[in-house]
Amino acid sequence: QVQLVDSGGGLVQAGGSLRLSCAPSGRTSRSYDMGWFRQAPGKEREFVARISWSRSGTYYADSVKGRFTISGDNAKSTVYLQMNSLKPEDTAVYYCAAASAGVGSDLPRHYNYWGQGTQVTVSS
Repeated sequence: QVQLVDSGGGLVQAGGSLRLSCAPSGRTSRSYDMGWFRQAPGKEREFVARISWSRSGTYYADSVKGRFTISGDNAKSTVYLQMNSLKPEDTAVYYCAAASAGVGSDLPRHYNYWGQGTQVTVSS
């Protein structure tokens, strides 16, 4: 069983930056593909970014490409999401998630473990 704790959300003005962190307790995250998803009110949960279990591959939704960067710190088993040039439409609850190594999926249903979510609000 993997428990994920995500943090780092907050209120920021448009154009600002935030860095989200996802730290697992219990098992290390090194054997898992890790992803970030977000869910805005009244909308479905959507893929934001993911990083492979080896931390060698990163993938992004078109809406965040060039602005967000996902990275992993194997020493701390922590995954980060650096968000720059934030826009009001980025406002959502952000969730980190873990999937079995090699799944390589953008779909929430392929992820087995989820953090509790952290709120990101971008004001215009």
